[in-house]
Amino acid sequence: MSKQNQWIVGVNAVASSIENDADHVREVLIDGSSKNARLTEIEENARRKGIEVRRVNTQALDGVGGQVRHQGVAARYAAAKTWDESELAGLIQAAAGRALVLVLDGVQDPHNLGACLRSAAAAGVTAVVIPKDRSVGLNATVRKTSAGAADRVPVVAVTNLARALREMQKSGVWIYGLAGEAQTSLYSLDLKGNIALVLGGEGDGLRRLTREHCDGLVRIPMPGDIESLNVSVATGVTLFEAVRQRGLQDPGPAAGAAST
Repeated sequence: MSKQNQWIVGVNAVASSIENDADHVREVLIDGSSKNARLTEIEENARRKGIEVRRVNTQALDGVGGQVRHQGVAARYAAAKTWDESELAGLIQAAAGRALVLVLDGVQDPHNLGACLRSAAAAGVTAVVIPKDRSVGLNATVRKTSAGAADRVPVVAVTNLARALREMQKSGVWIYGLAGEAQTSLYSLDLKGNIALVLGGEGDGLRRLTREHCDGLVRIPMPGDIESLNVSVATGVTLFEAVRQRGLQDPGPAAGAAST
C-alpha cells in the first residue's frame, strides 16, 4: 500500500480513522470553542489511543480543511491506504470464488467517489479499482463523503485500466459493464461467483476500451422517463443486487442503519 501525509476533516471521517486505523493518525485538531458531544467523544477516543490532540481556533481548522466543511475537527493522517495493482490478484484469490469487485472508470467528482466507496463498504466488496489518471484520488473530500468507508475497503489505483481488467479475467473474474443502451438487464445476471461490475464516470460513461474488455454490457431497467442515474446511485443499485443474489447475512440494524 502507498502512504502519504494528508489532512482529513469532518466528524465521521476523523472518528472512523481513529477507530479503524489509529496507528496512522498523527494528530487531531479540535475546535476549542465547541461543546459538541461528538467532538468530545472523538477527543477522548484519540487520547485513549495515544494520539496527540490539540484544541485550536476555527481559523486553524479552516486552513487545513480548505474548501471542505470540517465540522470542528481535523486529523493529520499518514496513510491514504491505496493498494498497489499487483495486490489485486491476491485480494481476489483470498475471496475464495466469491470476489465482488467494483471498477469505477473515471469518476472525477469527489462526492460521487466517496458515496460509491460508502456503498462498496456496506456491500462488503473485495476491492474498488480506479484509474490513476482521469479519476479523483482519495482526497479529503472523498474521505469525508465516504463516512469512513475509505478506511474499510481496499482501493486499488491502476495505471492501465484495460490491463487490470484483463488480469482480473485471468484470475477467473467475469466482468460486466453498466451501459444504458445495453439489451441485457442487470437482474438477469448470475452475480454469485467472481464478479467485477464496471461503472463509468460522470457524463461520458464507460470509455470505448473499457467496454471492449468487458465480458458483457448490462443495464439497470428504468421504466420512468429518465435516461441515466448518478454513478453513486447506480453503484448502490448494482452492488446490492449482487448482495441480494449472494444471500449475504444482514448483521442487524446496528450495522446496517442509515446515517448521514
